[in-house]
Amino acid sequence: MRRFLLLLVLQPLIVAGAAHAQGIISYDEINHPVYGQTGMVAAQHLVAARIGADVLEEGGSAVDAAIATGFALAVTLPRAGNIGGGGFMLVYDAASGKTTAIDYREMAPLGATRDMFLDENGDPDPELSRNSHLASGVPGTIAGFWYAHQRFGKLPWARLVEPAVSLARDGITVTHDLAKQLKARQPRNCRNEATCSYFYKQGGVPYEFGERLVQTDLADTLRLIADEGPDAFYTGAIAEKIATEMEANGGLVDLPSLAAYKPVVREAIRTEYRGYEVVTMPPPSSGGVHVLQMLNVLSHFPVAEMGQGSADGVHLLAEVMRRAYADRSEHLGDPDFYDVPLEWLLSEDYAAELAASIDMERATPSTELSPGTPPAAESEDTSHFSVMDSDGNVVANTYTLNGSFGSAISVPGAGFLLNNEMEDFVSKPGVPNMFGLLGGEANAVQALKRPLSSMSPVIVFDDGKPWFATGSPGGARIISAVLQMIVNVIDHKLNIADAAHWPRIHHQWFPDELEVESGFGADTIRLLEARGHKVEVRASTYTSLQSVAFREGFFRGASDPRRPNAGAAAAAPRPVD
Repeated sequence: MRRFLLLLVLQPLIVAGAAHAQGIISYDEINHPVYGQTGMVAAQHLVAARIGADVLEEGGSAVDAAIATGFALAVTLPRAGNIGGGGFMLVYDAASGKTTAIDYREMAPLGATRDMFLDENGDPDPELSRNSHLASGVPGTIAGFWYAHQRFGKLPWARLVEPAVSLARDGITVTHDLAKQLKARQPRNCRNEATCSYFYKQGGVPYEFGERLVQTDLADTLRLIADEGPDAFYTGAIAEKIATEMEANGGLVDLPSLAAYKPVVREAIRTEYRGYEVVTMPPPSSGGVHVLQMLNVLSHFPVAEMGQGSADGVHLLAEVMRRAYADRSEHLGDPDFYDVPLEWLLSEDYAAELAASIDMERATPSTELSPGTPPAAESEDTSHFSVMDSDGNVVANTYTLNGSFGSAISVPGAGFLLNNEMEDFVSKPGVPNMFGLLGGEANAVQALKRPLSSMSPVIVFDDGKPWFATGSPGGARIISAVLQMIVNVIDHKLNIADAAHWPRIHHQWFPDELEVESGFGADTIRLLEARGHKVEVRASTYTSLQSVAFREGFFRGASDPRRPNAGAAAAAPRPVD
């Protein structure tokens, strides 16, 4: 006779959220998350999320499910899912009660130099930093996934790669979104012969919605990774193909650079906000630092009393963002190369100083702000996925190729795209990158250095237990999207689905404009303009929050509706004899 083992597997998590209990399902809510009993995966493609949930059903850990999801996204979401890019993974291990921050961000090759993207006049050449072989940093995804698996995995490595192998070999059904993206990017993608052959029909004709896209070379590459692990990618046959392509086209990712790549384990950073602990990535993630910095400033204001979507609330968020992004331009970089003033940026004194500088009746012109001075003594096409398992383990992972389809350069015979992550370095201080972000010497190009990133995976804890995990793609807008998700859940008491649906804003210091999504009312916009904001109404801020949560014995998952085909998948209870 078969029975379902429910109470036992959920026992480690049941205490989470007890102090702030809410109803499991409230019909007063407009948007509802997916509910599950033994685990949850939220990702930017439902097929990939389902693959991760299948791993949980087989007894895999949250890290196992995250790795399987990540490999699947490399097939189903080629513009952002990847093996030729890099990212950040936060792992909460329930057994130890510790959160590990794994930095597998791309790295500048050994031959990289400070002025490699400047033309003969000393000005940045965006063609070099975005679309050439020089634009690619050393990929970190395979090394990062392998490290996480060695520490936190339960199922065999090959089991986690196999679903992606099958997807690539059998083919994926082209979604409406993928068809649209391939058509829009065709001129750039088909500048590279390999990319054009991998993602388009003969003659560069885009695939149509409903057609099947087969990726045979990618399947073979994934099979090598399944069988040989990271050695295949960094020192073996795949490395040889990367180095050959680079050498033939003036790129710098050579065999010594590939062999030198290692993921870095960093100390997660955290702050307390309204009684909850918010944990995120340290530099070279600027996102994590500034999410916490902005929460520290917001803690000085009665956000909930202002009302969600009110002119006061939007004005406050915009002013807090303005100040954080100003600091980002000056003080953030790879901590292995630059002494990031973390303690000062996250200090209570500095938060109080910033809070006091905000005038609730007037927008501060960005020209009046300069980055704070320490006391003497990013692409829309990133991808995030979040996972929770029945043992209480949690993963929040954001990874990227940087721009849409990365550099648009593929490795011949290997089937995958290379990143254009070198664009995230500062080619010349004071000149904005592809996301409009300014930067200083702290983020200048240097061999073996990792560029600054807006990626902001977050785990929020309630009384020491994981409550929810979230993150988003969106380049510079990742930071503001993640901040608003946290505020919507904690201050405005929304479930993770409602919180993701709510209209968002974005301000990044320069350009000095306040982006608001079209869900805000005309009266609110007029009040903001009266305070001096230059308001730009947009259909979307291009972000896509992927969130999981645990409350009262049930998992929740929610995928942002702003990007199609995303979804949350619940793990079914595991039957036992």
